[in-house]
Amino acid sequence: MIDFSDIEGVIFDLDGTLVESGLNFRDIRKKLGCPTGVDILTFVEDIEDAVQKDAAAAFIVEQELADAHGARWLSKGKALVEALQAEGVPMAIVTRNSRNATTIKIETNQIPITTVITREDAPAKPDPTALLQIAANWGLHPSRCLYVGDFDYDRIAAERAGMQFLLV
Repeated sequence: MIDFSDIEGVIFDLDGTLVESGLNFRDIRKKLGCPTGVDILTFVEDIEDAVQKDAAAAFIVEQELADAHGARWLSKGKALVEALQAEGVPMAIVTRNSRNATTIKIETNQIPITTVITREDAPAKPDPTALLQIAANWGLHPSRCLYVGDFDYDRIAAERAGMQFLLV
């Protein structure tokens, strides 16, 4: 159980938490030849042939950008952001998305969060680096932060960072 009185900063995942996402990871995996259970970003990073690696990375970005234009606020995410904003609680977004897709989603939906870390800015979740960077920038102990997400990587990253976690 989360004690919200102990929370001084909230970090959100983006897809499936603040905005809807239509990314079909099964199809993306199939197109890339990525086995089930293997992280897609790690799979692409481990491709040795530079041309194949670039093509795979470009395909992922292409899928993200197509998804970004249709992404809309999720009502529960919007309500939580508005409540935190009214209370003056600092907020951030940490996402595995590309910077371009993230920017489109944030701008299109007018999400009032300016601290954003994408996979180009820090190692992708479940690595806790981005979460820890934000807590440090806020001058907060990680245990005073809440990470809100919808996927196992979000939970793992929060645990590794020593943050509280809320699954949505």
